[in-house]
Amino acid sequence: MSAAREMLCDTARAVFAEAATAGIAPVEEAGFSLLLVPEEQGGFGGDWGDANAVLQIAGVLAPDLPVAELIAVEALQPAATVSMMAGAMGQALALSIEHVNTRQQFGRPLGKFQAVQQSLAVMACEVRAVEAAAAALAARLDTVGLDATAADLEIAAAKLRANRAVGVVTAIAHQVHGAIGFTEEYDLNRVTIPLMRWRTAHGNDAYWAQRLGRQVAGLGGRGLWEAMTARGA
Repeated sequence: MSAAREMLCDTARAVFAEAATAGIAPVEEAGFSLLLVPEEQGGFGGDWGDANAVLQIAGVLAPDLPVAELIAVEALQPAATVSMMAGAMGQALALSIEHVNTRQQFGRPLGKFQAVQQSLAVMACEVRAVEAAAAALAARLDTVGLDATAADLEIAAAKLRANRAVGVVTAIAHQVHGAIGFTEEYDLNRVTIPLMRWRTAHGNDAYWAQRLGRQVAGLGGRGLWEAMTARGA
């Protein structure tokens, strides 16, 4: 991560932490609406890699605020939602690991039980897959100058992958937490409730599967291989 992006992320963490209780105003005042605006037009001049990093932080600290709408234009809202989902899933995994390493049962931490370890391994694979999809989508958007049409294959693939991970991630997170995961006082519900809402935002699983399938069928076997290799995938 570049020094500029690290500074951006540090600022985002501080601003979104304040926004979690104060609302969207601190985010607006900090100028995040100018993140993708070119420097010559008075903006930050960031790329989608910057936006992906900031939106993942928003998915952790301020998942109920319209940060995606503030940063991205309408055509890029599905891509922005994938980044928010990646951040929220990462937080659900971090909370789950912390819980099983501190909560004890039968005289030892929950994390020492093989069944719990296996569940967390499945969950971690899903989370890392969504993070990888968000990163690949960011790379494609930066390559094509944030042209949502040119990146439609990656948008459809990433949104479908994120949607399908929601059920696995939320189920395992709540299973390993037990009843505490459903309480308002605990942070888990702050990310799992938005995740379930985002799963149907901008199109459900069937919508994105059809959108991706039409593109893949249109390319054909050889065309899909050529398209993927041309992207460096």
